[in-house]
This record gives sequence, C-alpha cells and structure tokens, in this order.
Amino acid sequence: MAIAIVDDTPINLTLIQALVRKLTPAGTEIVCFTSPLEGLQWCSDHEPDLVIVDYMMPDLNGIEFISAVRKLHSADVVPILMVTAAHEKEVRYQCLTAGANDFLTKPIDRHEFDPRVRTMLSLRESHKRLRNWNDDLQEAVVRKTAEIVARERETVTRLARAAEFRDPETGGHILRMAHYSLLIAEHLGLEREFCDRLLTAAPMHDIGKVGTPDNILLKPGRLTDEEMEVMRQHASIGHDILNGSSSPMIQMAAEIALTHHEKFDGSGYPNGLVGEAIPLAGRIVAVADVFDALTSARPYKPAWDLERSVNLLKEGRGSHFDPVCVDAFLARWEEALVIRERFQDEE
Repeated sequence: MAIAIVDDTPINLTLIQALVRKLTPAGTEIVCFTSPLEGLQWCSDHEPDLVIVDYMMPDLNGIEFISAVRKLHSADVVPILMVTAAHEKEVRYQCLTAGANDFLTKPIDRHEFDPRVRTMLSLRESHKRLRNWNDDLQEAVVRKTAEIVARERETVTRLARAAEFRDPETGGHILRMAHYSLLIAEHLGLEREFCDRLLTAAPMHDIGKVGTPDNILLKPGRLTDEEMEVMRQHASIGHDILNGSSSPMIQMAAEIALTHHEKFDGSGYPNGLVGEAIPLAGRIVAVADVFDALTSARPYKPAWDLERSVNLLKEGRGSHFDPVCVDAFLARWEEALVIRERFQDEE
C-alpha cells in the first residue's frame, strides 16, 4: 500500500501519520508532504491507495488539490479523505463535489478517524481485487480467442491441403497468393483485423475444385467450352461448401471463393459483378491469385517471367482487375519478391 498525507502543518502530518501507521500492515508506504504541489506531483507519478489532505494550505487549497488529483485518478480508483474545520459546512459540500470520498472535522477524533480510514482502505482493496480479476478475465478471453483463431486456421489449412491433393496447383501457390493478398490489404490501409482474416481466408479460394471432375481438373491441354463451363462451377461450389458459417473468417473465405474470378469490367464469373459490387476481398485475391498462377509452372503451361506477368496486371487495370489493388501490389513489389522466394514449390 501507498498512502499520501498532505498538510502544511508538520504537527498535523505527524499525528495523522501515527494514526495511519496503527491501521495499516507493516510495509505500507506512508508519504507526507507539507507542500500541496509536491504532493500533487507524487500523486501524478504514483497511484496512491489513499490520500488524506487538509483544506487550508498555501499554493493549492484542499478543494483545488482534490480537483487536480481527480484529473489523474477517478473516485472509484483512489479514495480521498478531506480534513477540515467543523464550522466550514460549505467547504465540506465543495470538497465532496470536487471528488472527495469522505471528510473529517478538526480536531481529529481517533474513534471517528479509524473506522473511516479502514472503510476507505477496505474499499480500495476490493477495487484492486476486482481490477485484478478483470485483468485475469481479459487475459483468459484473449487466450481463448487465440485458441479459437488457431483452430480456425488449422481447419482452413487442412481443407486447403485436401484440395491440393486433387488440384495441380501447389501448397506454395496457396501461401504465396495469401501473402500477396496481405501485402495489398496492408498497403490499402485496411484494418488489422481485416488483414489477418484475409491472410487466413485466402487459401480457401479454390476449395470448390474438390467438386471438379478429374478429367477436367487435371487435363494437361486447353479446356473445351463445355469443360470450361464445368470448371467455372468451382466458384459456386466453394461458396456452397463454406457458406453459412458463424465464423467471420469462414464467411470471408466463402465470399472470396465466390468472387475471386469476377472481373472489374463485369466480364468475369459466376455472377458478372462490376467494379465495387465485387467484394474487396475478392478483388484483392484476384490480383494475387492471377499473378502467382502466371509466374508458376503447371503441367499444362510453363511459368511466365516476372516482366510479362507484371505487364498483364498493368494491362488488366480497370478491365480484369481493380486498378487500386494492382497499384497497391506493385507498390510493394520488393516485398512481393521476398514472398515469392520464401514460399518456393517443392521439387
């Protein structure tokens, strides 16, 4: 405990300190000030468990002192006991209005002083226990929330890996395009919660390919129009798999699965959405997914070089891609190259 006593009369300080000492356990810090300015500075640097202050003092009277302390510590955090003369009824009203929790009249009566101080210290201890309990509860909530997020991420990873066993695209592609998406979102200044959710949800973009027949999904050559129509169904299938979850992250994954093949000019699929009618997460993933697909080798095509791939993104600004997302990706080009190097495909 730490208790501050402020009184410009040394003998009063000595008396109050002795009374407080008898009421508090060993090790309690009792600090005394004859200067209210010095006492206020100490209260600014510390969180006292109790402040006992006189009314009549130079520089700052008791009411001014209490008002200043209340700007630092609220009444339910730091209790304040005002000591004033018995005839100053108006002053007592003012001190309570200023934020004092209680007051005592001079001369101090020990039989009145002891129970009032005990009550204030008891209330302070109860508040500290409640605050510690709240801190522990908040820590538990944060821990449990982190566990839920970790389980969600594990679920996403496992589902994405399940799709990998059927899809010629690789685990490296999933990691690269997710981190490219994160780069774009961060550069756009989106909220941290959105960015983190996008990083986790983006790998689910092609989960609908689990419903695509092997003869189409694994075909090494160009698809026919009929086969392409079947292939395009993976966007709706992915949405159907993920839709309806109570998890905001899975909800975003469903949205991405449905919209990452939409094009900014409305020529995409499955719904031909135009411009900002396409959800932002879908517009971001479209840039990240196409760029990585272009620069990655597949059984049906060789990898494009970086210059050719970047040129396609630039040419697709405003038609295939949201121009803002393309510009954000290119603005973080050096970081994109680090991601590309970091998440290499296994041989």
